[in-house]
Amino acid sequence: MTAHSRKLSRRDLLARTAAWTIAPGLFAGNGLAGPQKHRPRVAAIFTEFRFRSHAYNILENFFKPYLFRGRLVDPGVDIVSFYADQFPKGDMARDIAGRFKVPLFDSIEEAMCVGGQSLAVDAVLSIGEHGDYPVNKLGQKMYPRKRFFDEALAVMKRAGRHVPLFNDKHFSYRWDWAREMVDTARANRMPLMGGSSVPLAQRRPYLDVPRGSRITEAISIHGGALESYGFHGLEVLQSMVEARGTGETGIARVQVLEGDALFEAADKGRWSMDLAEAAMLAELKRQPRSMRRLLSEHENTSPHGILIEYRDGLRATVLKVGSNSNRWNFAYRAEGDKKPRATALFNGPWGNRCLFKGLSHAIQSMFIHRREVYPAERTLLVTGALDAAVRSYHAGGRPLETPHLDIGYTPTDFSDFRENGLSWKLITKHTPQPRSFQPGDQKLLSGSSPPEND
Repeated sequence: MTAHSRKLSRRDLLARTAAWTIAPGLFAGNGLAGPQKHRPRVAAIFTEFRFRSHAYNILENFFKPYLFRGRLVDPGVDIVSFYADQFPKGDMARDIAGRFKVPLFDSIEEAMCVGGQSLAVDAVLSIGEHGDYPVNKLGQKMYPRKRFFDEALAVMKRAGRHVPLFNDKHFSYRWDWAREMVDTARANRMPLMGGSSVPLAQRRPYLDVPRGSRITEAISIHGGALESYGFHGLEVLQSMVEARGTGETGIARVQVLEGDALFEAADKGRWSMDLAEAAMLAELKRQPRSMRRLLSEHENTSPHGILIEYRDGLRATVLKVGSNSNRWNFAYRAEGDKKPRATALFNGPWGNRCLFKGLSHAIQSMFIHRREVYPAERTLLVTGALDAAVRSYHAGGRPLETPHLDIGYTPTDFSDFRENGLSWKLITKHTPQPRSFQPGDQKLLSGSSPPEND
């Protein structure tokens, strides 16, 4: 039973907060807490650093303790070098480097060597999102993630030591480069992670797909563009359905449909309106008026869906519903279920910025323990599915066979790295967002009550 806490004074609150903060040299997460013999030194290489860019949202959780699951968590690592690929209007990289005494280098090689002649870091945080980069004929933004990887890897090869690397979002807009990145990491026993922050969000209502489930259909829902938000929708889907059966075996076919063709596919039973409605009900807390109307009600946006057929026969769909950037929903049906099971992944009171607390926690764990929180193969599979989806769209909705996505892997239990909602009892919608780079969440807790454990 939940106990009600009395209102605390600021002094009392800070005293309680100090108890939540882990001591220096400890790391909280998935049963791995314990003394750290060494704090990994991390090179942060990024496309650009401005307010609410991915570099901003991730790195604000790397300099001081931040909230995760209602407690303050020490990052357990030290950022020792910066490389910025671009300096846009509103750039913050130079200022932050000066304020936090992190040297900002002109090349990735120098950042990896921290100004010296050889590898001088224990991990690489590669953030290749945002910035002014060209778009190819398929509409894919040509982010330099593979170049970042290659230049960091060259320093590791020269040193004969391969350190963990995190790659923000999908590995590359090119499938062959993505495949090469993962194969290279595996060949060198180099821990590698990538992917979306959304699977680490709080699930409301709480939902876990039991290991070995016999899933008959699944739907993931987002509210954004095909490539940029479709990626997150695919990662949400994959992070859920990978628990089915005895392990992931890969994807056989991908197709993108929009408008009337999408509805015709529903009428023919390719995807289920009632499953989509269950996913939306988890978010809206009320029955949607009509899924067809909801899909079509926003002007200047055409509904689309990414239809996935897995090699084991599972059919799944990633739907774009409306234009809500905070929309991340999921529903599935398993054998023997009378009703669908559904959840909405809540990103937090500050929107998608809050998602990066859980992601930062997972990244730091990999850097400290040299173990992937979830397999790189998950993000590799999603990278390939997204590339196929973009190609299907530009081929007029033609289904594409994907024999190259015969990617098998055994999923891991990453539940300890998912936000459970206790942080959002301390940071609420009434808590002002810092508008400047101010790492450390303790100063945000003034006037809040400690979270209650149910």
